[in-house]
Amino acid sequence: MSGSKSWFAMGLSLLLAGRLAAADPAPTAPSTAATPPTPTAATPRGLVPLNKEQTVFIDRAGKRLVLKTEVVLRAGLLEMLLCKAHTKEHESILAIQADAYVIHAGLLALGAQPGTPVRYEPVFRPPTGQPIKILLRWQDAEGKTREVPAQSWIRHSIHRYFSWPLEKLPKGFELPPESELRYDEFNQQLLWYGPMTAAQREELLQRSNDADYRKAIQHFFEVSQSRELTAGWVFAGSGFYDLGDGTRRYQAEDGNVICVANFGDAMLDLSIPSTASNEGLEFEPYTERIPPLGTAVEVDLIPMFDPPPAVPMPPR
Repeated sequence: MSGSKSWFAMGLSLLLAGRLAAADPAPTAPSTAATPPTPTAATPRGLVPLNKEQTVFIDRAGKRLVLKTEVVLRAGLLEMLLCKAHTKEHESILAIQADAYVIHAGLLALGAQPGTPVRYEPVFRPPTGQPIKILLRWQDAEGKTREVPAQSWIRHSIHRYFSWPLEKLPKGFELPPESELRYDEFNQQLLWYGPMTAAQREELLQRSNDADYRKAIQHFFEVSQSRELTAGWVFAGSGFYDLGDGTRRYQAEDGNVICVANFGDAMLDLSIPSTASNEGLEFEPYTERIPPLGTAVEVDLIPMFDPPPAVPMPPR
């Protein structure tokens, strides 16, 4: 671990020592009460709050952090799963009223090891760190508790233009009116916007037998279907910058808590290359699966320590 991260780990450990100690109170004499007191709704049994807002809880027995968040975005360009409140709600599905360093410290307390955020120079290096499993839990309109992997709320972007190189349109071909199909003559590309239905594909295929044109239409259909995120997250650990007055600021306080586009100040980031360029963002909210804006959502962060199971080799 670098010197700055060693300093950070020691400082946060001291800062949270009092709160974490509450999870293991000193032994006391047996109670004579008939039944033990029950935990409050705000603090379920086994959860210890790590901040005054009581939005970050540690469950050491369950080896997880529990974050109290809410839905702030259901459609649009997506850079994050979770941001710090009042920072980047316009590009994050969830927001939390908490300092980012508290979440970082909670992961350290669970034994998670931070790695390194994405690096672009001198060559691209993807984020590294402890794998973190993320679960989302909320109550639906019928009051039933739902729980899903965080990946199921994120899909590869489909509300965008797709392109296919095409030197020229097939002879005698005319673009259908009121269609999302376009031809860029200057760049020699066939273009399509948004999800393509099976009926649209069949109608467009019937317009020409040209092989290159038909490959383009089939490609547009395949890449424009909803495909949920499959990659997982790693504890990249963000970093620090000097404020010029002798103090340093934890970079993830600017909002990049759990990212789906690679950022150099991300606390948690995808384990795969994912551009942060606005014109090339690769993911969007899976709108149909996300509850209404303002819905309270519990987020479980679970460090994964066991190595992945070995993949059996196919018989020769």
